[in-house]
Amino acid sequence: MEEIDRRIVTLLARDGRMSFTDLAKETGLSVSAVHQRVRRLERRGVIRGYAALVDYDEIGLPLTAFVSIKPIDPAAPDDAPERLRHLTAIEACHSVAGDESYILKVRVASPFALEELLQQIRASANVSTRTTVVLSTPYEHRTPMVEPESGAEAEPEVTPGPGG
Repeated sequence: MEEIDRRIVTLLARDGRMSFTDLAKETGLSVSAVHQRVRRLERRGVIRGYAALVDYDEIGLPLTAFVSIKPIDPAAPDDAPERLRHLTAIEACHSVAGDESYILKVRVASPFALEELLQQIRASANVSTRTTVVLSTPYEHRTPMVEPESGAEAEPEVTPGPGG
């Protein structure tokens, strides 16, 4: 991927609603060139979509938890993601190395709702669960560091010294 495309991806990851005009100003390209590059990045799957960041407290889902799951029967098919897909309280499902098979990120309205969800997860996927409740989230949705291509030199960041 070209360096200018990496810059565009970084800018859009920071603000998915940035206009083509603003992207052009930030990259030094014309608006039509930026538009073509963004469309190409979308077609290639580098940019997979755009989303609104939601305040979950405001929409009634203040409780976030991570639920680690592992099959009760290790010989059973590894189909937990498909068996759990219908549970909309599951925001993300990650396959992981370690004792558990998957870690689920869930958002619910209350401890009671979490307890009900855990029962649904266990019944739907025939798994055991281990749950970690989130107390606070200092940060998430951070802009990714889009690295330069291997072999390409990144410009060093210059920090002004005393007096300048």
